[in-house]
Amino acid sequence: MPALVPTRFTATVTWLGHNPDRGAALETRALTEMTLSFAGHAGESRAGLTRPSDSRVVAQYTRGTTIRNTRQLSILSAEDLAATAAAMGLDALDPALVGASMVIAGIPDFSHVPPSSRLQDEDSGATLTIDMENRPCHLPAKPIEARHEGFGKAYKRAARGRRGVTAWVEREGTIRLGATLRLHIPDQPVWPHLAAARAASA
Repeated sequence: MPALVPTRFTATVTWLGHNPDRGAALETRALTEMTLSFAGHAGESRAGLTRPSDSRVVAQYTRGTTIRNTRQLSILSAEDLAATAAAMGLDALDPALVGASMVIAGIPDFSHVPPSSRLQDEDSGATLTIDMENRPCHLPAKPIEARHEGFGKAYKRAARGRRGVTAWVEREGTIRLGATLRLHIPDQPVWPHLAAARAASA
């Protein structure tokens, strides 16, 4: 039995985005295709084989420590994005406003797929390894507020459990709009001590 199991779940790529400078603005601009190397998407602010550690891993590293970059892409599902917009009281939410790299449709409860799952392009073979759930933060509030006055502050709460995942490139290749990505998951049971570990770190 392989350690990674192909599932019946596939997703269609409905949106691709690129951000050249997150320091200047969070928003991403739409693309029709994305050529990925092991460092991510060239010229993208998230690209690189390594990155400086931040508040997400402050329990493990002093801030600014050079670590492996497992956050090369921010992937959301169209379903989670629509649910977030509805919870905010909006008809729709442009993925560019939340800094998305990719939006896919077709995988249920996508933000909670198992870490180390893969999304593999059935045409090009490009493969993305999912690191973990991406927790919502306050950064999208500003661009959302600029487009939808009075709604920016609602994003963080509305996106809880719906913010998608971060991922890194395991196999190079090009992913295009309309591509089909198959979900492969680890053949591994849930760790039985998870609840106890969470309680100990609270």
